[in-house]
Amino acid sequence: MHKIRTALATAAAAALGLAALATAPAQAAAQPAFLAASQMPPASTPWTATQVFTGVPENGGALCAPYKIPARNTRYREFTTELDTNGVQITTVAPTEVDAVKLVDTLRKSLAGCGPLLEQQNPGLDAVSAYHGKLAVEEGAWVYSLDTADPQIGTTDIHLFSVGRDGRTVTLVRWGQMGDLADAPLTAFRTTTKTAVNKLH
Repeated sequence: MHKIRTALATAAAAALGLAALATAPAQAAAQPAFLAASQMPPASTPWTATQVFTGVPENGGALCAPYKIPARNTRYREFTTELDTNGVQITTVAPTEVDAVKLVDTLRKSLAGCGPLLEQQNPGLDAVSAYHGKLAVEEGAWVYSLDTADPQIGTTDIHLFSVGRDGRTVTLVRWGQMGDLADAPLTAFRTTTKTAVNKLH
């Protein structure tokens, strides 16, 4: 009897071990995938990408929308070129699809009202936000821009943002450099956004 129990216990342990091995790849595959450096909009110098970090960037990742994305179940990757063009992708998995919809709405409102808010917070700054439409990918993605100019310093900056959703997963992509909207690769950024949302799952 003792030998039978031992054999059963050994078989059960082996079965559990095989089950763990079988589920490990599935769990790894469940993590949302991120953009590669080569999938950012074309630039005059090559893009480089960091590893994927857990949590949110120290600055929150996006002007006018910092800390809107919870750190829990969130990861991010940052992108840079040699000429100060930069970007970030932040991806979070919400507890429910309803929560994901609410987060998308919150981020969209923050990005849409970004310019007036920055002007209020920084007297003398000229800031214009613009909405560039919805993209037909998964549950949708929405594109915005922020064009800022500081006459006192003599600098101009342009940022492109997008917010997309696939089920419970929400991703925010930001691209930025010196210049204005005419200098921004808006069409390429739309392609980058579609790629980002399609790669989530």
